[in-house]
Amino acid sequence: MTRAPAPNPRHLLARISLMSLLLAAGAAPTAVQAQTATKLKVGLMLPYTGTFAALGTAIENGFRLQLAETGGKIAGREVEFFKVDDESDPSKATDNVNKLVKRDQVDVLVGTVHSGVAMAMAKVAKDSGTLLIVPNAGADAVTGAMCAPNIFRSSFSNWQPGYAMGEVVAKKGAKKVVTITWKYAAGDESVKGFKEAFEKGGGQVVKELSLPFPGVEFQALLTEIAAAKPDAVYTFFAGGGAVKFVKDYAAAGLKKSIPLYGAGFLTDGTLEAQGDAADGLFTTLHYADSLGTPRDAAFRLAYAKTYKLQPDVYAVQGYDAAQILAIGLNAVKGDVSKKAEFAAAVEKSKIDSPRGLFSLSKAHNPVQDIYLRQVVGKENKLVGVASKALTDPARNCKM
Repeated sequence: MTRAPAPNPRHLLARISLMSLLLAAGAAPTAVQAQTATKLKVGLMLPYTGTFAALGTAIENGFRLQLAETGGKIAGREVEFFKVDDESDPSKATDNVNKLVKRDQVDVLVGTVHSGVAMAMAKVAKDSGTLLIVPNAGADAVTGAMCAPNIFRSSFSNWQPGYAMGEVVAKKGAKKVVTITWKYAAGDESVKGFKEAFEKGGGQVVKELSLPFPGVEFQALLTEIAAAKPDAVYTFFAGGGAVKFVKDYAAAGLKKSIPLYGAGFLTDGTLEAQGDAADGLFTTLHYADSLGTPRDAAFRLAYAKTYKLQPDVYAVQGYDAAQILAIGLNAVKGDVSKKAEFAAAVEKSKIDSPRGLFSLSKAHNPVQDIYLRQVVGKENKLVGVASKALTDPARNCKM
């Protein structure tokens, strides 16, 4: 019997080396696989104390509810949260957002409520390239002069509800209006939006009243309103300030003689505390408590079951912030470094929101219906659509 020749040691070594290389190539994860195997770091920068605390909580609740619907993952990645209380304080905003970006190295920022704080967040996001989704703050410049491919908004611009209400009040025949708000970005821009539409409709804003944020000493200003005897008053307040203003307005006897109109934040999340003083008030917003659609009904039921609370617009905006993030990340298979592809996917999508379908403009602000609502009991009941598919003008956006 003839014995087979012994293998050449050189050939054997080459075969072993080749097999090792092939095995290594098959087992080694790609860059995307390595990234998606790690947790997605989401930085929540929201108000957890102060005037807007309840709003911050509702936004987080909405975000977590949508996340739970997808099994606690986004694009296959588990989510790890990092939280900072922004205290609605613009002077602390840059330091606070840098805690998330530089210290915690989050993949995406979600925040905030206060427009002044959001402006600082937008600057840091723009400079660092970090994804930012704004779930409330309506500062016009976020999707205007500060717009960027990595900055998105799931809420509104301050201009939108104000402009829609300006159209409504003009159509109701009012000619002279007084406005009142906090003296800060959200209030100023909401009033500008209202004034733009109202004066286009033939009306005149005869007086613009304001007080520093978050002040609630309204009496002197209410006296001025009474003396001016306008046909109507337009206002922008939110949270605890909105509660006190509505109650003080009614207590001063003005509700009976001078109709009060506002951006929807006046009565969203505040009706329980406002009581009868809010009854009958008209507001404009991109959500109402009685839209009556299957999508909204399912959302409201899930939110109530999970948190033992009724959802408001802030919960919707948090929910949709998570939806926007999921749309973008699913398109890039969880790879947050592919920001251009992320943006392209979001820009061409229709977001199936409890508020109704909406899209994002080229400046990444929602193009959406603005509803006219009226307070009936403890609900902001839908009256109709004040402005259909209203697009923010995105002034000075260069993207």
